[in-house]
Amino acid sequence: MKCFLPVLSCLAVLGVVSAQRQVAVQEGPLYRTEGSHITIWCNVSGYQGPSEQNFQWSIYLPSAPEREVQIVSTMDSSFPYAIYTQRVRSGKIYVERVQGNSALLHITDLQARDAGEYECHTPNTDERYFGSYSAKMNLMVIPDSLQSTAVRHTLHRVEQDPLELTCEVATETLQHSHVSVAWLRQRGGEKPVEVIALSRDFVLQSSSDYAQRQSLGEVRLDKLGSGTFRLTVFHLQPSDQGEFYCEATEWIQDPDGSWYPMTRKRSEGTVVNVQPTDKEFTVRLETDKRLYTVGEPAEFRCILEGQNTPDRYFAVSWAFNSSLIASMGPNAVPVLNSEFTHREARGQLKVAKESDNVFVLKIYHLRQEDSGKYNCRVTEREKTVTGEFIDKESKRPKNIPIIVLPIKSSISVEVASNASVVLEGENLHLSCSIRTAGRPLGRFSVIWQLVDRQNRRSNIMWLDRDGTVQPGTSYWERSSFGGVQMEQVQPNSFSLGIFNSRREDEGQYECHVTEWVRAVDGEWQVVGERRASTLVSITALETGFAVTAISRTPGVTYSDSFDLQCIIKPHYPARVPVSVTWRFQPVGTAEFHDLVTFTRDGGVQWGDRSSSFRTRTAIEKAESSNNVRLSISRASDTEAGKYQCVAELWRRNYDNSWTRLAERTSNLLEIRVLQPVTKLQVSKSKRTLTLVENRPIQLNCSVKSQTSQNSHFAVLWYVHKPSDADGKLILKTTHNSAFEYGTYAEEEGLRARLQFERHVSGGLFSLTVQRAEVSDSGSYYCHVEEWLLSPNYAWYKLAEEVSGRTEVTVKQPDSRLKLSQAQGNLSVLETRQVQLECVVLNRTSAASQLLVEWFVWKPNHPERETLARLSRDATFHYGEQAAKNNLKGRLHLESPSPGVYRLFIQNVAVQDSGTYSCRVEEWLPSPGGTWYRRAEDTAGQTAVQVMRPDAALQVDTVVPNATVSEKAAFQLDCSIVSRSSQDSRFAVAWYSLRTKAGGKRGSPGLEDGEEEGEEGEEEEEEDPTERTALLSVGPDAVFGPEGSPWEGRLRFQRLSPLLYRLTVLQASPRDTGNYSCRVEEWLPSPQKEWYRLTEEESAPIGIRVLDTSSTLQSIICSNDALFYFVFFYPFPIFGILIITILLVRFKSRNSSKNSDGKNGVPLLWIKEPHLNYSPTCLEPPVLKSAREDDVHSLCLKGKMPEGWLELGRIMKI
Repeated sequence: MKCFLPVLSCLAVLGVVSAQRQVAVQEGPLYRTEGSHITIWCNVSGYQGPSEQNFQWSIYLPSAPEREVQIVSTMDSSFPYAIYTQRVRSGKIYVERVQGNSALLHITDLQARDAGEYECHTPNTDERYFGSYSAKMNLMVIPDSLQSTAVRHTLHRVEQDPLELTCEVATETLQHSHVSVAWLRQRGGEKPVEVIALSRDFVLQSSSDYAQRQSLGEVRLDKLGSGTFRLTVFHLQPSDQGEFYCEATEWIQDPDGSWYPMTRKRSEGTVVNVQPTDKEFTVRLETDKRLYTVGEPAEFRCILEGQNTPDRYFAVSWAFNSSLIASMGPNAVPVLNSEFTHREARGQLKVAKESDNVFVLKIYHLRQEDSGKYNCRVTEREKTVTGEFIDKESKRPKNIPIIVLPIKSSISVEVASNASVVLEGENLHLSCSIRTAGRPLGRFSVIWQLVDRQNRRSNIMWLDRDGTVQPGTSYWERSSFGGVQMEQVQPNSFSLGIFNSRREDEGQYECHVTEWVRAVDGEWQVVGERRASTLVSITALETGFAVTAISRTPGVTYSDSFDLQCIIKPHYPARVPVSVTWRFQPVGTAEFHDLVTFTRDGGVQWGDRSSSFRTRTAIEKAESSNNVRLSISRASDTEAGKYQCVAELWRRNYDNSWTRLAERTSNLLEIRVLQPVTKLQVSKSKRTLTLVENRPIQLNCSVKSQTSQNSHFAVLWYVHKPSDADGKLILKTTHNSAFEYGTYAEEEGLRARLQFERHVSGGLFSLTVQRAEVSDSGSYYCHVEEWLLSPNYAWYKLAEEVSGRTEVTVKQPDSRLKLSQAQGNLSVLETRQVQLECVVLNRTSAASQLLVEWFVWKPNHPERETLARLSRDATFHYGEQAAKNNLKGRLHLESPSPGVYRLFIQNVAVQDSGTYSCRVEEWLPSPGGTWYRRAEDTAGQTAVQVMRPDAALQVDTVVPNATVSEKAAFQLDCSIVSRSSQDSRFAVAWYSLRTKAGGKRGSPGLEDGEEEGEEGEEEEEEDPTERTALLSVGPDAVFGPEGSPWEGRLRFQRLSPLLYRLTVLQASPRDTGNYSCRVEEWLPSPQKEWYRLTEEESAPIGIRVLDTSSTLQSIICSNDALFYFVFFYPFPIFGILIITILLVRFKSRNSSKNSDGKNGVPLLWIKEPHLNYSPTCLEPPVLKSAREDDVHSLCLKGKMPEGWLELGRIMKI
């Protein structure tokens, strides 16, 4: 631990310096024995966070050097591994915290398995990782092979008998180690007492109980052979009774150089009983030391040890070099030899009995001849019955030789002074210190001497051995005034004080010390002399004495103050007085006269010609120096001139008289009194001021600095117009606050609008132009004149300066007019109403007036046209577009809220389509009361599209075909299923549909089978249908001409508003064919004009007119029995024939793609086009040609299977 704490301190210091975490552990390897108690220290430094750190100990076993085995932690009780848990819990392994940053690991019962590499880890408490957080060391556990053996037995001895005991000590440690052996004695429960020991360094030592006996050779320890240690006590004493045992300790040196006791073994004890003898006694002679100096005292003690000594009689004699000094019988009365009787009479020697067991010989003042051998003899005497004493046993100890050396002075002298260089007049203090090797032998006499520059020696003062102080011849007078003093501060320290030093005190100061010792005969004799010196330099007061006059204000202005400084150098202490006189030479004169004197005693004396200065002049001397300041206030021309100071240096003598040492005159100072230098500064900053008309124009003129607080100012305000060469005066205020208007104010009529103000601060002037107009724009500036009151109380203009310009722009208010820019698209039907909105989102002023105008862009017309205008006075006017499009009656205006204007167009027509917008002008009143247009804006556009109604006309497309007889009448109906408007009118026309020659059919019908079988990808050509009008009826119910084939045979009927019928009378076979009707829907426009909205054509109507002659079809169809006979009974016969024909036909037409069915199977019938047919036989289908036969008609009616169609074709062929 003694080595451990310094290491911790060093590591702590290093940690602070390095400013990074550092963990240190005890240096290894350490060798420790099994079963011993080991401690390992660990320290952390350079860390941050809490002062108390935590420690975690782990071990890396030699069997697994890479695996960490946790042992113990100061922060986590669950930290130990299982193999260490029990030992940690039982306290055999624990951590002792020495300080907040250091700890000790304790293992109380070290085991062999505890050997390994130990790691000390400190968890991080820093803000970042920086440094080392763990350290390692090795521990080697070795067997405990130390043995200490002795035979256990009990010995009985008699007092004064010798005692010998032996002990065997052995060790088999392979490492280098030392063994220490000690013999101890223990009595009962007392603490063991060390008799004698051999340390690891092979040094013999004993405890205090046996130290004296060991020094006399009464106790010995001898080593016999390699491991046997023998204890010998030559003369046993009763106090030696007890148990004696041998204790061996094995030491090993650690890597840090310290020795560590690895193990300690104790042998079996031997009990020694000492039987005292009743008549036996021993004598021992003792003294404190063997070497003395002449004059020192010496004491010899003869100690008697025995039983019942108070009841026994002993005689003691003292001898020196075998010559008797004195003897003392049982009555304790000493009898001295004649030679020593004189010394005993003078108190230099004494023989006495201190107690029953102790007899002393004291020599108070040793002489050099007292060197030799001293001894005592003790004789026991027995008192007889007659009272006589007879000698019995006599004993004496060994001689004790002493040496008395002659007296030698061991003093040394050292001289010190308060300063090696002092200023003349300062006090000089010197000390003379005497040092001795021991205590002083006698007394000292001291002489102070001075060796000057010419090497002349003089005695200053001296002090003799009796303490008397005497001054030297040349210092007698100064000493009488207390200028030189000497005293003995301490027994070995003497001081010399020289007060108010002078130049002749400079030199080498020497202290001469003589040591005196009183001899045996009482006379004083010198035993030694020593001297020491020191050099002291005295600096003359006038050295460097100089005077300088300075002034920080060589030029001053009227009414100002100025200071004159008289600087005295060097800086003298307060004890050195300096008188200072100020002298003055006015301007225009040739001689100086004294103004004022500051005397050496601090008084002030005014000169004869200084009356004009007294009331305005102050003189002051600095407390810390001799500098004198002359202050003159309210300077005028009378104070202008040259100034000079004269200084005198004085010294006070030791007899309180004064001596003027030197006089110095300063340089000349010329003071000029002038008018004050102007400090007038007017703000030069340029400003740009833009404001709206009717607002005030605020103009500032700022005086940034002025010459005096009492300055007055005259301010002139100017304006400069771009058209003018110079500025024009607006207003002037004089230094006495009078007002004068300038020509510009009169010409422009500004007097009523001007306002001048001087602020409380005094340096700010303001001019305000109320109700600004655009014509007030210009560059404004001020002209400032500074006026001061002179010492004769008259005002004078000191300076003038022009300020920076303020560019003022008065403008009309910024336009904030803003219309809604929302874009719109409106689609409305004719005759409906359109709403156009113009929204003012923001305006420049609430007092403004608005003019609103609507206009429109027509399709294909790039120029806009005005619809309407709402003037500022809310008058509504129509535009040219309103008259052109008949809008005057259809326009309507309303404003539901301020800023919202709505224009309504009623009963819109298609020609009202276009892009509409509005434009707003904002008018403001000027300061003069007139109105002017300030802003305008156009709103977002709205595209309006007026559409006619959607066409909803629909004509019935499902019309039945009809078959009529010749000369009969047939009807062609035209039915309108829906119409676009209730106001609609219709134009109806009927047409006969014929196919043009060589063209395709225009109505449903059949083509030849070959044509049907061709590819269906033919492109559509022009309409092959030829239309022939039968009759047309206009929307105004006017009939058109009848078609020539039907002229005179047509009859028109309107059965309902939506049903029209045309009847064809006297039908003939030529009327057979397809017919259709076309309907045109007409609507009235808002201008009451009719226009065609749409047209629609009906589906074709098939009409077939039968010839009056009989036909096979008519006969068969008119008789049911015949119908079944013809078509059903022959079926079996014709079935076989049809199949045969179909097979032949299939082979002949195998190359045609359109005739093949799916997957190449021939069709049993031909594809037919869509036909409209009647539900009765009397209404056969009408095709585009009359080439079809009756069989086809029967198939379509469902009375004949479709398979018979092919049969009908064959029969027709």
